[in-house]
Amino acid sequence: MSVVLIVEDEILELEFLKSIVAEELLAKDKIITCQSGIQAVKLAKQYRPDIIVMDILIPEKDGLQALQEIRKFLPQACVLILSAYSDFSYAQTAIRLRVQEYLLKPIKPSIFKQVFHDLLNTVTTCKIHDNEEIDEEIMEPKTDQIYFIEKAIKYIHDNFKQKLPLQLVSSYVFLNPQYFSRIFKKEVGVSYIDYVNKLKIEHACKLLETTNYPAYRISSECGFTDPSYFNRVFVQQMNMTPKAYRRKHLCDSADNG
Repeated sequence: MSVVLIVEDEILELEFLKSIVAEELLAKDKIITCQSGIQAVKLAKQYRPDIIVMDILIPEKDGLQALQEIRKFLPQACVLILSAYSDFSYAQTAIRLRVQEYLLKPIKPSIFKQVFHDLLNTVTTCKIHDNEEIDEEIMEPKTDQIYFIEKAIKYIHDNFKQKLPLQLVSSYVFLNPQYFSRIFKKEVGVSYIDYVNKLKIEHACKLLETTNYPAYRISSECGFTDPSYFNRVFVQQMNMTPKAYRRKHLCDSADNG
């Protein structure tokens, strides 16, 4: 059973959120609602929700203050913060409190539904892993592994142009880094670092073909912090240096022209 706590002081907004959440839940699941920060803390202690949907600007105690209290006894709950303001200090506090999602009002129903659906999937899958040691003997259901890997791969494709350590991606899908590394190689067929570097080098090739950027800039554009490491990875994958690749491309283009 999954328990969802919705904290919103505007009645219409609360009913809107509740109706979408109800569509995603099973009959055995529970929805709890309240309209203030103090009530939120009290209900969280009583029902220990798996997911908390929390508005920031609520009476008595704002959403982030309430969450700070809740995190003391519910460190693993998935939290979706709603805010009418794109205030960076709010976002900073939300990150520190390990908030999974941060949405700005007004919220499109389709966006909220998708975000909540993803959180619910995460909660459902994480429950399977609860109280189990992660070791070589443990094999989780294949569908769960595929869900995590598909979510990770989408995140990788959206962010590979920046520095993307394995720990960042594994935390995004709420998995232990060693376990994530193992199931990634098992499901995808190559190691995490080889997969990410392949995307980076493919992008580097496009930049070498379409721009006059020097190698050090292309290295940076592809998310490498060390140009010499970029050069080594490029040679390893393409069997030539970036400079030689660009020269070959220019020669091939001239011959075809």
